[in-house]
Amino acid sequence: MTVRVVLADDQPLVRSGLRVIMADHPDLEVVGEAATGSEAVRLVSDLSPDVVVMDIRMPGMDGIEATRLITAGPATTRVLVLTTFDEDDHVYGALRAGASGFVVKDMALDDILAAIRVVAAGDALIAPGVTRRLIADFIGRSKAAPQRSPRPVEGITEREREVLTLVGCGRSNTEIAEDLFITVATAKSHVSRLLTKLGARDRVQLVITAYETGLVTLPP
Repeated sequence: MTVRVVLADDQPLVRSGLRVIMADHPDLEVVGEAATGSEAVRLVSDLSPDVVVMDIRMPGMDGIEATRLITAGPATTRVLVLTTFDEDDHVYGALRAGASGFVVKDMALDDILAAIRVVAAGDALIAPGVTRRLIADFIGRSKAAPQRSPRPVEGITEREREVLTLVGCGRSNTEIAEDLFITVATAKSHVSRLLTKLGARDRVQLVITAYETGLVTLPP
């Protein structure tokens, strides 16, 4: 399968670098480039790419608003946000807008390409080393109210509740399998059912749900 990609960044050098690297990978195809958020939205409407690699800071419509419009539309396009470590506030907005994850601009290009493939496959990816801090801060900032006791998540089994809790803690499918003494395939199946039952777009939204329902709490 060829992953069709739109590159949205106001820096031509960033787009050019990604395009040149992707040209050496036959499973990745750049079908369009945008220098603004509004151009990215238009290209998604016209081309229905699999993934938009989305910068946040662009003139006119920024990447957060563009992400919101893209994920709210009929297209199945997923958004992978480009960011830097000093832009956490913007990342929170991108996750709320429906982004499937983010990568850091100073990551190796091969890692960014791998992230594109992960997001295209329907999973979510957040740059290594910041997942739990980012999600915890995101939920903490969006909820000024005191921490609540865990409440039941309707429509899921007790085992699925355990899996959701572990997803919220940042566990991979392999780690979930080890924690619950099940196979990796079974862990993956539980995660897939949670996505369907909870109407979650991807794993990022499952993590957010785990925090919002109190299954996972913020550190003191």
